[in-house]
Amino acid sequence: MASIVNVHEAKAHFSRLLELAHAGPEIIFAKAGLPYARMLPLEPAVGRRQPGRLRGRVGKAFFEPLPDAERAAWES
Repeated sequence: MASIVNVHEAKAHFSRLLELAHAGPEIIFAKAGLPYARMLPLEPAVGRRQPGRLRGRVGKAFFEPLPDAERAAWES
């Protein structure tokens, strides 16, 4: 559930709000009582791609051309 915080309060307690947002909940900043911006935690970094890690898992049929009927269905 999101917390709504006035901009004035956010200025005074920014470090605490930053830690709170990092823990997970969304924080919405309000200006004059209206939602103005939001703070969310960043998504974890995705691991680096590794070439060849699927070697042996994809059969030769994967690289064969599609049958005409199936290709026509994709192209329509």
